[in-house]
Amino acid sequence: MPINTRSLRILGLLVLPLAATTTEGQTHTTSRIIVSRNGMREAQPAPRERFTGVARVSPFFESQAREGVRPSGGVVTFEAGARTAWHTHPRGQTLIVTAGIGRVQRWGDPAEEIRPGDIVWIPPGVKHWHGAAPNAAMTHVALAEALDGRTVDWEEQVSDAKYAAPAAPGVAPLSPAASGAAGGTAGATPSRAQSLMGDIAPKLAQLTDSVLFGDVWARPGLSRRDRSLATVSALIAMNRPDQLRSHLALALQNGVTREELVEAIIQMAFYSGWPNAVTAVGVAREVFAQVPR
Repeated sequence: MPINTRSLRILGLLVLPLAATTTEGQTHTTSRIIVSRNGMREAQPAPRERFTGVARVSPFFESQAREGVRPSGGVVTFEAGARTAWHTHPRGQTLIVTAGIGRVQRWGDPAEEIRPGDIVWIPPGVKHWHGAAPNAAMTHVALAEALDGRTVDWEEQVSDAKYAAPAAPGVAPLSPAASGAAGGTAGATPSRAQSLMGDIAPKLAQLTDSVLFGDVWARPGLSRRDRSLATVSALIAMNRPDQLRSHLALALQNGVTREELVEAIIQMAFYSGWPNAVTAVGVAREVFAQVPR
C-alpha cells in the first residue's frame, strides 16, 4: 500500500538524522546519491517464527547497511489479526502508521489502538509487540538503529488470549466511530460498520474500517473537512438519508459549519432535485438538534 505524502514528510525528518550517522569507528565515504524507486523494493513474507498471521516486509536501507550506516527499517503490512512476536530494540524503534487500524502493546500494559498518522516511539529495551487489529489490516513504517550490529532481540510469540484482550482506543481516532458515524475501531467497542454488517458480511465491515476510513479518509490530498463536504453532497444527490445523518454529524465534527451544510443542500437542490434537498433539510434539522453548537 503506498505511503501517503504526509507520512513521507515525517519519514524524511526522522531518517535524515539517522542516515548521517555511522557505526562507531567507521567512516561513510560514499558520495553517490542512492534513489530506491517505489515498486523496486520487493515485499517479502514475514518469517513465521517472528510473526503470527500474514505479514509482508519491504525493507529500506539494504545497500546503505552494507556500508556501515546504522538505520534499519522498512514498510510492514499486516493482514487482519497478524502481529509481531514480543521483542525489544537496543536503540528503540519508531513506527509511523500509514494505513488501516493496528495495535501496539508494552509488556504489562494494555494494548493501544493506532491509526494512520500516528507516530509511535518505543524506548530502548522495552518489551512490546505491534500489528493489525483483529478485524482490520494495518501498514506502518518501522525505523530502528543498530547497536553492535543488531537492531532487534526477538522473544516469544504473542498468545491468542493476550492479543484478544480489549485495546484502549486511540486518543484521536481518524474514523468517525467516536461520533457514532460509520467507521471503525478495534477493541471492546465494535465499529459502526461492524455493528451494521459484521455478522452478515464481516469482510465488507473490515474493508469499510481499514480501507475507506483507515486509508481513503486519511489521505492528505483533501482535508477531512473537504472530504466531509464532498461526501455530504454525494449523499444528498443519491437521496441516502440514513448515511447522510451520520455524515452530517461527522461533517460538523470535521469543521464544516451549519451554514455551509445548508448552502450545500441549497446548491444540490438545483443539481440533484428538489425532493432530495427537502429530505436533506429534514435530516439536517434532526442532526442540528442533537449536536450542540
